[in-house]
Amino acid sequence: MSSFHGLGKALRWIRDKQGKKQYQVADDAGVTKAMLSAYETGKQKPSIDTLEKILGALHVDLADLFNALQIVNERTPLVRFDQRSGTVTAETDPAFSNASDVDIYRALGMQEALPPLKEEALTEMLGGFHKLLRYFHLSGNT
Repeated sequence: MSSFHGLGKALRWIRDKQGKKQYQVADDAGVTKAMLSAYETGKQKPSIDTLEKILGALHVDLADLFNALQIVNERTPLVRFDQRSGTVTAETDPAFSNASDVDIYRALGMQEALPPLKEEALTEMLGGFHKLLRYFHLSGNT
């Protein structure tokens, strides 16, 4: 599956969350409303330059787009913190599309075992967070 599978749905989801109309985003991005519609429905794919303009018109960055892609594709992101470099990275694994299947050790990049109650609590927390995001996405709440 492409990293940008669901790009159009993600762009529309971001736009809808902001309460903006297609013509507003299209005007700000310098594209036609018809072209933005084609991008949102997946009939066309924007060039990188055009995508940057649309993201600019929506006042979001690639991280926001990544998060929207995870939500519309119903995937749980795996977030890792590298203590040596101090950087946070995120990736997705289709095997974790069901919140109850979260591998807490993989999600947190941990090697050592946690006490059973802590492992269960963290797994439920991540699963619940994913369910909350899905709820907001499906219900149209912000």
